[in-house]
Amino acid sequence: MGRQRRHRTHRASARSVRRPSLTGTVVLREHGALVETAEGAYRLANRSLREVMGGDTVAVSLHRGQRGERRAVVEGVLERAATTVVGTYGAAGPLGAIRPLDSRLRADFFVLPQDGSAAAHRVGEGDVVLARIVSYPSRYESGVVTIERRLGGADAPDLGIQCIMARYDLAEGYPEPARREAEALALDIEAACADPLRRDLRDRFVLTVDPQDARDFDDAISLTRASDGGYELGVHIADVSHYVAWGGSLDLEARRRGTSVYLADRVLPMLPEHLSNGLCSLVAGQDRLAMTVDVALDADGRVRDAHMYPSVIRSRVRLSYDQADALLGHAGTGGGAAADGEAGGAEASPATPVGGAPLADNVSRAAADGVDLAAFLATAHELAQKRHKIRHARGAIDFDTVEVHALVDAEGTPTALVTRERTAATGLIEEAMLIANECVAARLAALDRPAAYRVHEPPAPDHLHAAAETLAELGIVDRALMRRIEAGDQAAIRSALARAEAAGSGEIANALLLRAMQRALYKPANEGHYALGAPAYCHFTSPIRRYPDLIVHRVLKQVLAEEHLGRRAARDRAGHLTGTGREALERVLPQLCRSASDRERIADAAAHASQKVKVAQYYAARIGERATGRIVWMDQMGLFVRLDDTQAEGLVRMGGLGDEWFDFDERALTLAGASTGRVVRVGDRVVAEVAGVNVLRGHLDLTLVHRTPVLP
Repeated sequence: MGRQRRHRTHRASARSVRRPSLTGTVVLREHGALVETAEGAYRLANRSLREVMGGDTVAVSLHRGQRGERRAVVEGVLERAATTVVGTYGAAGPLGAIRPLDSRLRADFFVLPQDGSAAAHRVGEGDVVLARIVSYPSRYESGVVTIERRLGGADAPDLGIQCIMARYDLAEGYPEPARREAEALALDIEAACADPLRRDLRDRFVLTVDPQDARDFDDAISLTRASDGGYELGVHIADVSHYVAWGGSLDLEARRRGTSVYLADRVLPMLPEHLSNGLCSLVAGQDRLAMTVDVALDADGRVRDAHMYPSVIRSRVRLSYDQADALLGHAGTGGGAAADGEAGGAEASPATPVGGAPLADNVSRAAADGVDLAAFLATAHELAQKRHKIRHARGAIDFDTVEVHALVDAEGTPTALVTRERTAATGLIEEAMLIANECVAARLAALDRPAAYRVHEPPAPDHLHAAAETLAELGIVDRALMRRIEAGDQAAIRSALARAEAAGSGEIANALLLRAMQRALYKPANEGHYALGAPAYCHFTSPIRRYPDLIVHRVLKQVLAEEHLGRRAARDRAGHLTGTGREALERVLPQLCRSASDRERIADAAAHASQKVKVAQYYAARIGERATGRIVWMDQMGLFVRLDDTQAEGLVRMGGLGDEWFDFDERALTLAGASTGRVVRVGDRVVAEVAGVNVLRGHLDLTLVHRTPVLP
């Protein structure tokens, strides 16, 4: 079959060739599993699937399969990633059986007859439970569990979210010692101003721009035009490290969480609300402690100089993104950051944001300070566009992805599905934050100072090769551009994305190239950021919700103290920041960075899974409805269709394509009917019908009613 994979059983046999043992991490997929090793990623042989769970570290040997491909066989599990499983309980004779809700797991688990946990937690047939793993399944034996908690019956309204929280070991509430420590803290501006490093900026016009429903405001900006046509930008970030002492209950709990988790119907904050929505939040009209980065830029947007210091600020205006876009009067899509960018706004005056004021009132408040709010935002937007061009010139890549979010009512029931688009307002804030992050990272890297740097390594050549080949097969790039992409040429990748967008294939090109990228990580030493084209980068601008930002604040404060007060005075101040001094932080930095990277990955996965649950819940009342859409991906499972009206993604399973066999070409992303020869391609327009949902697993199943092929 060459490069094609057929959905048939091949009876031909081939001699298995064994390779030396490798160590890797298991990645479960809906259709099989991979093991990612230093030598590459290999598909796990079916016989190994029963004994592994996602994230397990395993020893594998490589065998040559029937069609010549290499498959990995598990020789042993070196380290288990999961300690619990979420599933549905049922009786199996004298045993209790737990069927995992994660359909990627191939083995059921059992509760032994002598285990009374089901009765103790009043678990009945069909209930969903969280169970602690006592022994893991092997190729020959089933796993054993004991029930820790009943999550609810099948009709519980938030059961899907509860299952996700249990699956990812997330919990609501805050431990009592950390909560008490937070509530004992108070705002004392006069005492803070006694710090010789802190500057009083309360006479400077500062504003915040955030989502309409935001309650924790950790960043604000100020901006004036310089006399030579340049810009004086101030980025002001909540001074969380002033309140969270190294090694205290608050600090240890924030380390454990690593990040706030934004689920579809709730937020699990890294810090208690007394801090996140109170003392640290840069609320309009109230004095707050901040860390300020003042950046001087020339008329073309290039950084000339940057100064960093603790400050006291008072935000004058709290705008929502909708309000800022209305003042800018922008429409259409523009450029933005590698992960966040810029698109259009609305002409009508938007609704008042939570904790904010009507737009007219904000305009009046700014005018009372001698500031034309519309002109302020226009200048910020102008600077953002110039910074965007600078980043592109040095190699930054902008990926444009579709994120579907559910709007829910007070009971958590989804009322609508929306996409969060890039706007001019989000773009100007994102660019300001990127400037601050780069300036702080450059300052620390120049001193060779260990911190929590944000590192994005170049993609692996074999991953880029696979993506470039598919882009060429789809006709998006020619062979010359394909070779440049394979070499990691950032300009070539941007060119491919632009060509695909112009040809209506932007989503598939983004998906292919994003899959080829490495995941950004936190590391103690600077190694640059490939996608941003930045020689040094860190996260500094969200310490309320990310622990690495808090680390960077602490290191920066140590640097400032050493430079302005001397090393002895800096050591005296270090206890609150890093325990016994600089060395205390640097000893644990590698582990803190690894943990923060892991917790970020978990938070992202949980947030994504929670939105899928709400999408399924939204469509549960719409079984049988039809909608237009487009095929955006395909694999051995079937076709993934994005619906036009909501942008939700559903699956048309392979068995629902018709009565004939289909050959899947993994490189060209096509399915060819073995009998009729009809070809199904990514990009085909379709009419799909909602066939069913599984709310607990977040599945939306579709069937094809009609298909309009795209030209090959």
